[in-house]
Amino acid sequence: MTDAAPPADANTPAPAENGAEAPAGPGFRILAQFVRDLSFENPKAPDSLRIEGKPAIDLGVEMNAQGRKDGLFEVELRLTVKATTDAMTVFNVELVYGGLFALSGVAEQDIEPLLLIECPRYLFPFAREIIARATSDGGFYPPFMLDPIDFAGIYVSRQQQIARGPAEMARA
Repeated sequence: MTDAAPPADANTPAPAENGAEAPAGPGFRILAQFVRDLSFENPKAPDSLRIEGKPAIDLGVEMNAQGRKDGLFEVELRLTVKATTDAMTVFNVELVYGGLFALSGVAEQDIEPLLLIECPRYLFPFAREIIARATSDGGFYPPFMLDPIDFAGIYVSRQQQIARGPAEMARA
């Protein structure tokens, strides 16, 4: 017999330490994490492993979220990293890393920021490790380590672009 309690249901508040029910506050649970797509290319190997200096890095970050019929939410973090020199593509990594989340007690106006800021923030360390391992397995030492990403800043920038409207985005 153990003292461990079964996992709490996403819609059931956890009991407080004194046995009373804890006040239900907003929150989320990560139910699953997964690699949806992973691609690593090292097209000029082994020459790309002996370059002089540091390659130029082009980093792309996208966050997507969608609700499901079962009330859960899928969040995807799409990261692309391309390292190049004047002479060649050193490596190219594309990763779509996802998570399945259950939300509880979250106000409707807070759902989108939660899904596009906080959820990717929890997924990021795992995606970062996958990219580091892919570059290491591709022969690069030290492995490529992504710097932390400001998901709140990306979200705010995206909201500002949407607010400016399609006419402003067409000129950019």
